[in-house]
Amino acid sequence: MTATVASSGWHKGRVKSVPSGDTLVIMAAQKSDLTPPPEKTITLSYIIAPKLARRGGIDEPFAWDSREYLRKLCMGKEVCIRADYIVSSIGREFCSVFLQDKNVTSMIIAEGWAKVREQGQQKGEASSFLADYLRFEEQAKQQGLGRWSKVPGASEASIRKLPPSAIGNPSNFDAMGLLAANKGRPIQSIVEQVRDGSTVRVYLLPEFQFVQVFVAGIQAPSMGRRPAADSVFEPEASSDEPNGEVSAKSHVPLTSAQRVAASSASSTEIAPDAFGKEAKHFTETRVLNRDVRIVLEGVDKYNNLIGSVYYPDGDSAKDLALELVQNGLAKFVEWSANMMEEDAKRRLKSAELQAKKERLRIWTNYVPPATNSKAIHDQKFTGKVVEVVSGDCIIVADDAAPYGSPLAERRVNLSSIRCPRMGNPRRDEKPAPYAREAKEFLRSRLIGRQVNVSMEYSRKFSMADGVVATAGAADSRMMDFGSVFLLSPSNVEGDGVSSAGSQQAGVNVAELLVSRGFGTVVKHRDFEERSNHYDALLAAESRAIAGKKGIHSAKDPPVMHITDLVTSSAKKAKDFLPFLQRSRRLPATVEYVLSGHRFKLLISKETCSIAFSFSGVRCPGRDELYSDEAIALMRRKILQRDVEIEVETVDRTGTFLGSLWESKTNMAAVLLEAGLAKLQTSFGADRIADAHLLAKAEQSAKQQKLKIWENYVEGQEIANGSGTENSRQKEVLKVVVTEVLDGGRFYIQQIGEQKIASIQQQLASLNLQETPLIGAFNPRKGDIVLAQFSADNSWNRAMIVNSRRGAVQSLKDEFEVFYIDYGNQEVVPYDRLRPLDPSVSSVPGLAQLCSLAYIKVPSLEGDFGLEAAEFLSEHTLNSSRELRIMIEEKDTSGGKVKGQGTGTVLIVTLVDVEAGTSINAAMLKEGFARLERKKRWDSRERQSALDNLEEFQEEAKSKRLNMWQYGDIESDDEESTKPVKAGGRR
Repeated sequence: MTATVASSGWHKGRVKSVPSGDTLVIMAAQKSDLTPPPEKTITLSYIIAPKLARRGGIDEPFAWDSREYLRKLCMGKEVCIRADYIVSSIGREFCSVFLQDKNVTSMIIAEGWAKVREQGQQKGEASSFLADYLRFEEQAKQQGLGRWSKVPGASEASIRKLPPSAIGNPSNFDAMGLLAANKGRPIQSIVEQVRDGSTVRVYLLPEFQFVQVFVAGIQAPSMGRRPAADSVFEPEASSDEPNGEVSAKSHVPLTSAQRVAASSASSTEIAPDAFGKEAKHFTETRVLNRDVRIVLEGVDKYNNLIGSVYYPDGDSAKDLALELVQNGLAKFVEWSANMMEEDAKRRLKSAELQAKKERLRIWTNYVPPATNSKAIHDQKFTGKVVEVVSGDCIIVADDAAPYGSPLAERRVNLSSIRCPRMGNPRRDEKPAPYAREAKEFLRSRLIGRQVNVSMEYSRKFSMADGVVATAGAADSRMMDFGSVFLLSPSNVEGDGVSSAGSQQAGVNVAELLVSRGFGTVVKHRDFEERSNHYDALLAAESRAIAGKKGIHSAKDPPVMHITDLVTSSAKKAKDFLPFLQRSRRLPATVEYVLSGHRFKLLISKETCSIAFSFSGVRCPGRDELYSDEAIALMRRKILQRDVEIEVETVDRTGTFLGSLWESKTNMAAVLLEAGLAKLQTSFGADRIADAHLLAKAEQSAKQQKLKIWENYVEGQEIANGSGTENSRQKEVLKVVVTEVLDGGRFYIQQIGEQKIASIQQQLASLNLQETPLIGAFNPRKGDIVLAQFSADNSWNRAMIVNSRRGAVQSLKDEFEVFYIDYGNQEVVPYDRLRPLDPSVSSVPGLAQLCSLAYIKVPSLEGDFGLEAAEFLSEHTLNSSRELRIMIEEKDTSGGKVKGQGTGTVLIVTLVDVEAGTSINAAMLKEGFARLERKKRWDSRERQSALDNLEEFQEEAKSKRLNMWQYGDIESDDEESTKPVKAGGRR
């Protein structure tokens, strides 16, 4: 059992407990693991200590002092023991015990806490120590030490005045009264017995109440059950044996409720749960017979006390519950944890989660539940806040993306918090209480400010009311969550929010919101991804609840009535015009950017929201070139900013016209100077504020040929689709041809398109090495996926245009895909497909289908069709020349072309910049195409273009090139009459 020191019969062990003044429980030297070692109960040889009280009795004089002396002397320390003799009739082993080089028995006798036994009761030869024992006893008597005290009344004073609970009568024990008197106050205690890892029986000092305490917030594995006859325990008490030893099997009575349960229980013994013995041993080695502090937390329905147990560890104190949970020897229990403080409860929950992740002991076979969240690792960026969508959602413009690019904006939902919903105006849903206040709180602190963003997880949500979606739900979308840190916290001083530390400078925005009572912390399930600063969020929520702030307040939220003139009639808007013109300039807040020059403004002073547009300034319309850039610029500059406006008039649609300033800067001038708008002065420049500045800004953009003025010619005042059909300036784009379908149709990408670079960057950051499991990913026709292009093994966005019926059976199952950003098409196996990652942009395909204008080219199946396609490929795909297209018209019929998607087809003139000629003309010149026929209703512009191209066709005819080798050919079935439109007005 114990480690042998030498052949002389001495053994080493460690003191596990001290039942009385002359009895020790010794266990073998502790191993590295938690397996309980062998143990034995021994009695010190040749001495008798005073007896502690038994059921219904009282202590012998100095019994408690004797036990306490031995407990404090030896508890938890390593000792050497040697068996002196054994009394078989009582099954008792009497030993000599040494603590380091000191005889423990001698020390007890010398302090007067025990008397030497009379010679003759022990068997065998007398000990060599006996003479010393008698001498020490005589000295103690002479000095009046311990039980030999000569002080009058000392003997009576040493007898404890024990309450009924300490002598086996707990029936009248008032647990609620004890709790009320000591709630939250540490009580000095001594643990007398450990029933299991999370249940102890203790003396509460100084009254010596003997109570059973369940450790709050946890439950350790059960120690099973003995037969019913042994199920009622007695408290520690002295026996009638010579040395007054207490049997290791002495017990304490159960409560009345437990007695009822015990009486009806089966006599069959139940084995301990897995790790039950280890949990009990863990608790015993830390608290048994030791001084502890117990904080009573509550009482259960059976009158049992629930409390936290703290034991000393060097200069600090440790929480027994937390230590058990961290070592995988107990589980978190919600009902008793609710009695504890939030911080302690949170620590227990976090410790259990960590133990589950590491699968410690009781969690060895733990299988985490399925979750719809996915961690995002190492994705951090810095940017400026562009928009506050709601109290827990913002849009940040990434500094790494080009300024003003729509793709720079990233939606970030704040991790692990939930703010009141703003409601959906389309469904007549009003904002929830404090929703406006939460949004305004963020807007006033974040808009235009630099922040650090650390993305943490993504989660799938249902499109209906934001409910968490189940796996495979069709009407769901992924939402990305992260922590946002304000880099310049000067404006948030006094908010009671701690800095995020050295790793992430700044103030945690989510913590700021929660501490003001504008949000609550999401109660995550086990293994559900959460904020890396979850504990700080819970602490902030506790402060807000204690301070009754925001949504935790009993007060009604402030009410704000706003007249929405955007959705009202034009007449009502005109009625409001005089109120908006009373003051020359009005403060307002930009709520939405509807287009580059049109906005929705909130005017708090007049309690109304209006549609507002710049006077005399117009940006490209929706779906026109540079429209998105104009919107992105205004979002970066003024969205949700405080501005000043000057209203001049209101148009027939109810939109107010005027000028707008942000920080004393006329924002119309910013648009004009960037080449994203055009000044229109047809109704009089004298009515426009700062008209001379606007004209100067537009002139600067013209001179630099920016954006819409890229093809501007001095003296030509018509740009970007304005003016009449005959004099309009056509749109010209720099392009690269990505795929040739036949001699007349091809796909292009616009050079400098920022979306292309952004998508390529997103794809490059993905780890797509792992092949999806068969059954987990089943592509269907029309799905957008990621496919690996066979030519260069690059991953690209693709649409499934043809697939096998039913579920995927093999990694070699083939799918026909169309690469939506390049226009090419191929068949790929299943193992070269992946689901579209949420981090990849979902913008429509960037490959634009074009057709050569004014000419007809044979199909691939027709004569010279293949040669025509090869000619076009040679001059586009296989050439490094600079190409541009001039858009002559757009075919918006959107017909489907062999599964290659739908949409607008651009009818273009394809120009080889170096050669100075068009590919259209070259096709005619080589005899690979022929001109379209002129029609009576053709515009002058079209007739002029056909006339200019006719000379190239005539040259091919005269040389009898390719399709003209047999002379002139007859026209196919072309219409010679103008088609009649189906109904409707012209």
